[in-house]
Amino acid sequence: MKLSILMPVYNEYATLSAAVKDILAVNFPCTFELVIVDDGSTDGTRDLYPSLTDDPRVTLTLHERNQGKGAAIRTAAQRASGDYVIICDADLEYAPAQIPSLLQPVLRGDAEVVYGTRTFGSHNAYSYLYVLGNKGVTTCANVLFNCYISDLETCFKLIPASLYRDLKVKSAGFGMEAEITGKLLRRGIRPYEVPISYTARSREAGKKLTWRDGVEAVWILARERMRPVPRKAAAEHGAPDEHGAPDKRSAGAGRSAATER
Repeated sequence: MKLSILMPVYNEYATLSAAVKDILAVNFPCTFELVIVDDGSTDGTRDLYPSLTDDPRVTLTLHERNQGKGAAIRTAAQRASGDYVIICDADLEYAPAQIPSLLQPVLRGDAEVVYGTRTFGSHNAYSYLYVLGNKGVTTCANVLFNCYISDLETCFKLIPASLYRDLKVKSAGFGMEAEITGKLLRRGIRPYEVPISYTARSREAGKKLTWRDGVEAVWILARERMRPVPRKAAAEHGAPDEHGAPDKRSAGAGRSAATER
């Protein structure tokens, strides 16, 4: 198994070097690569790359202009050569050392898709409204898809590379998080959840997410709920197909293990 760590970067001069070094220092239980896509940084971030990309495990792609996180991840996923992909931002809010804990359910054969679920507290949350917004978007997904997930907006989503590409995520900005989850749930794939730590940065330190992204996430979830499931996905995961009927070949014992978790 090979893991591709996808790192979107936009104006992360203060944290990029530490983020890359943290990833390369992790003792992963498999081979891995770090796929960096710089999404048009203008703050001097690009001056750092010559000292960060001499490791053969690191690849770099530059966007000439800022296109959004979703666009950067789309480029990174196209460049990735691993069996699984996971997103890791360059802002140090997430600890790369915890990625191996997400790999364990996959390596044991217990899961296909794994989410790292954050626990918010007074010591690590950006603000009450930010946490409330995250919980609101996550609750919206649970109601729309009749499921129970804990943290829709988590950056740590471990997904088979082939499945991620098949999702055809089109959102260019932060809405990609809701689109990924909505498309997975629509296919009957419920993520296996593993607790992780989290340290939010302040707006002054560069936090980019706003309330508008939360509104967009709710719209995207509603849109995905109304769309039919592709026939191929319905057959593989036992979800209702585009005619609204469960695929008979995937019923009962033949259902995907990921659907039952």
